Amino acid sequence: MPRSKQSLLPKQKRMFSQVGEQLRLARLRRRLSAQQVAQRAGIARSTLALIEKGSSSSSMETLFRILSVLGLEEDFRALAKDDELGRRLEDAKLTSPRKRAPKRQTKKTKSKAVKNRTDRP
Repeated sequence: MPRSKQSLLPKQKRMFSQVGEQLRLARLRRRLSAQQVAQRAGIARSTLALIEKGSSSSSMETLFRILSVLGLEEDFRALAKDDELGRRLEDAKLTSPRKRAPKRQTKKTKSKAVKNRTDRP
């Protein structure tokens, strides 16, 4: 059964366009042609052009290859690094009142419990 491709929301499309534009500017700052970057990344020049225009059809591996050619592979680690929303959600769970753990049984309380069980008819 073929999977249907879900279209992106306008905000997400703008984000892809911004990333593509930032990649293009990084390439131009390094004075590299699209052909050079594509060749070094092992992709077609047309694929690079699509990514720079904001296409969302490329894989993460392709994006990583381009970032590596541009010397920006450390930026790849920054993706979702500071998950502010996730941290707030997790902290909200941690600050909720917790149930107290049951008391540990010591030797005295264990012997009393055993004694109480044997006393019962």
